[in-house]
Amino acid sequence: MVIHSRKQNKFLYVSGDGRVFTLGEVSKHSSNQDCWIVIDGKVVYDVTKFLDDHPGGDDVILTSTGKDATDDFEDVGHSTTAKAMLDEYYVGDIASSTVPTKTTFVPPPPNQKQSSQTQSSELVIKTLQFLVPLLILGLALGIHSYTKTP
Repeated sequence: MVIHSRKQNKFLYVSGDGRVFTLGEVSKHSSNQDCWIVIDGKVVYDVTKFLDDHPGGDDVILTSTGKDATDDFEDVGHSTTAKAMLDEYYVGDIASSTVPTKTTFVPPPPNQKQSSQTQSSELVIKTLQFLVPLLILGLALGIHSYTKTP
């Protein structure tokens, strides 16, 4: 079903016969007496009745309100039984246009061309890694032959 939101002047998509909520509306339900969460960036659950029964305590759920709680939910590694329990708490869907998109950090590509200073520093380090053990070995042999009694 597709409905039009006059307030946002956008079309909102509804899956099934559930209601569509904005993230702002869902954010108002963030207390022990009224707790809603969003999972998968699209489904809204009223988990108020489950707060006391949650094995991790109610604070874990309450910190996930007002945002897409998918990462928090998935990071814990809930069982398939726990995921199936969500169905009984379903109240509707979230207007996807009201949920901020996730941004992922993409590191810049490494510089292909190294500066001459970096290259010369690496050369000095490699040379020292080769010469220092040789100098120590030579010094040890010299001391051994000098202190050798005839």
